[in-house]
Amino acid sequence: VLPWRRSALSECFSSYLCIALWLATWDPVHGLNGTLTDRKLENNMRGVVLRVVTVLEEPFVMVSENVLGKPKKYQGFSIDVLDALSNYLGFKYEIYVAPDHKYGSLQPDGQWNGLMGELVFKRADVGLSALTITPERESVVDFTTRYMDYSVGVLLRKAERTVDMFACLAPFDLSLWACIAGTVLLVGILVYLLNWLNPPRLPMGSVSSTTLYNSMWFVYGSFVQQGGEVPYTTLATRMMMGVWWMFALIVISSYTANLAAFLTITRIENSIQSLQDLSKQTELPYGTVLDSAVYDQVRSKAMNPFERDPMYSQMWRMINRTGGADNNVEESKEGIRKVKYGRFGFVWDAAVLEYVANNDEDCSFYTVSNSAPDRGYGIAMQHGSPYRDIFSQSRTNKSTTDGCLSCCCMTQQGFVGSKHFEDQKSSFLFLNSTWSLESV
Repeated sequence: VLPWRRSALSECFSSYLCIALWLATWDPVHGLNGTLTDRKLENNMRGVVLRVVTVLEEPFVMVSENVLGKPKKYQGFSIDVLDALSNYLGFKYEIYVAPDHKYGSLQPDGQWNGLMGELVFKRADVGLSALTITPERESVVDFTTRYMDYSVGVLLRKAERTVDMFACLAPFDLSLWACIAGTVLLVGILVYLLNWLNPPRLPMGSVSSTTLYNSMWFVYGSFVQQGGEVPYTTLATRMMMGVWWMFALIVISSYTANLAAFLTITRIENSIQSLQDLSKQTELPYGTVLDSAVYDQVRSKAMNPFERDPMYSQMWRMINRTGGADNNVEESKEGIRKVKYGRFGFVWDAAVLEYVANNDEDCSFYTVSNSAPDRGYGIAMQHGSPYRDIFSQSRTNKSTTDGCLSCCCMTQQGFVGSKHFEDQKSSFLFLNSTWSLESV
């Protein structure tokens, strides 16, 4: 037997989708026995009805219509991929949401729950959502080759901007304002003492007097460039006031320049700009969905000696605080709510978080993520499913080819389907046809 094994090829060429095919059979008596058929895959699954299990996760799977008494209608990136495959291969499908609304994890009793459990117990033929390919999942179900890259990100709330009526004091620090006030008092007292020791000669009929109050008012008026009313004619007083005016000129010029910059330049000061920044700080709590793929990925990279990462080790200490009960949630929607209405960072699928941030009505979110993807999204099937290889033969490319399937895309605003929008600046995924080589 001369098989082309999908698993071996996918390890060597991770950026391409490899085709699992049987070319021919060979034995010592009959020799090579096989034919190569140039036949389209669209005829292979005519009349087949697949039972598809999913989990609602924007923008991959969303409910588009929910009429009482009628089956729900779904839309999203993964649904468009499934519809494209259905139109090309000819199969029909029935879709339902996993009973516990979870992707599934291995339980202490050795059983799987959620979407994965539906496949393991053969209640569904296909599992589709924002489902990542992990070694644990591959041990119990089969995956097609990846149709989109995956990376971990964190959802954070933007710093709130408040209107401060004392914003005019912002250019200088509080300690500097205190020093200026103290200097005004000190110079005012010195002016009073100098004029008390050597009183100036006032014009006939003048009612002005060199009191402490007038000295203070004169010094303050000269500081704010408004002048004064008391004539000081002694040499010592004029020398000291000349130095004081030079000091006031420098301070006022610096204040004016800083105030203009402070009021005209908008500065968004978000201290967390990467996952490294998130892992190094402990003031903002953060977590993920308990027993999810992200939870297992952080734990693996923190504790597995073969792939240990210092950044993930620091993140795991926060996520696993008190056994994971404090900083983790049961569903992704709960994590998003905690970010919106409290001090919390939600670590989750970067594509999902970007969609949430870009579609938030208040524009109150921002996201940071890893630039290098280390996993991918795939379509899960029952272990040993005969449909896996047929699905995998629809290659995923990033350039236009002669494929018959429609295209889907992910834009910076979230999910977009080819039948909904056009001319979007995005990276397109085309599911294209390949040749089927049938074994005999």
